[in-house]
Amino acid sequence: MINYKKLIFNDFKTDVWHQLLDSDLPILIYGMGNGADKIIKVFEKYGIEYSDVFASDGFVRGHSYKGKRVLSYSEACEKYPCGFDIVVSFGSKLPNVIERIFSLTNNHRVYAPDVEVCGEELFSMEFFDNHIEEIYKAREAFEDEESKKVFDNIIRYKLFGSLKYLKATEYSEDECDSLLKTDKYESYLDLGAYNGDTIKKYLSLCKNIKEIYAFEPDRRNFKKLLSYCEQITDVKINALNCAVYSENTTLYFSASGNRNSTAVANGSFEHKTIEIEAKAPDSVLSKVDFIKYDVEGLEYHALLGSKKLIESSQPDLLVSMYHKSEDVFKLPLLIKSLNSNYSLYLRRLPYIPAWDLNLYAIKKASF
Repeated sequence: MINYKKLIFNDFKTDVWHQLLDSDLPILIYGMGNGADKIIKVFEKYGIEYSDVFASDGFVRGHSYKGKRVLSYSEACEKYPCGFDIVVSFGSKLPNVIERIFSLTNNHRVYAPDVEVCGEELFSMEFFDNHIEEIYKAREAFEDEESKKVFDNIIRYKLFGSLKYLKATEYSEDECDSLLKTDKYESYLDLGAYNGDTIKKYLSLCKNIKEIYAFEPDRRNFKKLLSYCEQITDVKINALNCAVYSENTTLYFSASGNRNSTAVANGSFEHKTIEIEAKAPDSVLSKVDFIKYDVEGLEYHALLGSKKLIESSQPDLLVSMYHKSEDVFKLPLLIKSLNSNYSLYLRRLPYIPAWDLNLYAIKKASF
């Protein structure tokens, strides 16, 4: 094994949290809400103090957050004329928002820390050291140098919170889709179908699809999914209002009604929860050509629940790889253990933070 730690730590000596702890400038949090809540929780763990919270000019309406009046960016600059560090606490894929965030790096040290979408495991120096062998093993499982480069920069970003590493992992949607054998797929399994948006996308890309199975656990999203499916007359769509898991069971589900609605293993959750049926894909169908997994932190369990499908019909897989810190090594290593006849690739669409990071498992050609 190469000295992977030396490879990753090429510009920084410690993780983002210790950089912030040692900062010689006031720390301001950019944004509010769930992301800021998670970052402040980590601040409390490390003893990091922040001075204020701000929002973009034009978005401040006199509201407060955590007992502090939310400043506009202009007000923040006036209040801290000697400079301040910025910690970005929200996510966006909008080009103008991403451009605005990157523009701040001209005048400030800007950090966009990686905090889990789901779960509690922080990608810190300690986490990296504890899992370095698994992380490196996962890196070596990828097929091409391009994927390994994306992987390395994602690890750097997760450790250091630096936007330059995030920028180095961006690909266009067309570049990502080119990895798929879209003309070969006649059947498609959509795990985390939301309102039908990805079905719409893959129907436009995969002209030979004849049948689709779609799992969506949130009841409000499922109604939207059904409404969309009713418009499709030339493809058979089987829509299931259920979660996906490693076995047929019952899960508690956050009934938030948005794209990030999350299944949990017990009833403890900050939002209202409901019980919902969960199914293993292996119990629903025996053959499929392509599976998309975007199940808000349950990807590992969903892959286990697809074990027979992956072993037998070996569908191409597109797996979200950003919901949990351990996803970066657990998901590629699991797929390789289920079926070694896959070529693995890693690509990411533009987003701050490192969301829309996708693992592609493509069936190797048979000769």
